[in-house]
Amino acid sequence: MRYKLPALLMLAGTIAAGCASSPTMSTQERLAFYREHAGPPVMSFRLERIVGTQNWTPLGDQALVLWSTASRGHLIEMRTRCSGMSMASRIAITNRMGQVTARIDSVLPRTATGFVQSGSGTCRIDTIRPIDARTLRDARRELREAEYIEQSAAPPPTDEPTPPADGT
Repeated sequence: MRYKLPALLMLAGTIAAGCASSPTMSTQERLAFYREHAGPPVMSFRLERIVGTQNWTPLGDQALVLWSTASRGHLIEMRTRCSGMSMASRIAITNRMGQVTARIDSVLPRTATGFVQSGSGTCRIDTIRPIDARTLRDARRELREAEYIEQSAAPPPTDEPTPPADGT
């Protein structure tokens, strides 16, 4: 019984190491994942909170996801590269009375103190596509399950002895 605990601890350590070293998606892969699970483009959406308090997920220097609520977000892609996105700690979004419109409004990368990132200029919004967080969570779960199944698909090694060549 006393030998089982160290064996279990070693097994747990091996599993944790495997999880820690599992591959993560690159920025381009994450953007492709969000694009795959976003709805068709819409012309505009209504901000549901005060500007600057939304949660957002950067996806490189030309796209982001703005989470209006815990279950609803929008994939926002800019017309051109937005150089300040990679270093922004916050963003501001131009709008007309709470309505954000593609090809009219812009994303403004901000520093922690609230200033616009130098050299970032105006990052005009090109497309807006709604994202349903529940669908996205389900897709992520399926992605994790697919990775797990793929890793365990190899047949286990057999411990059967090879028969001798002389037939005895």
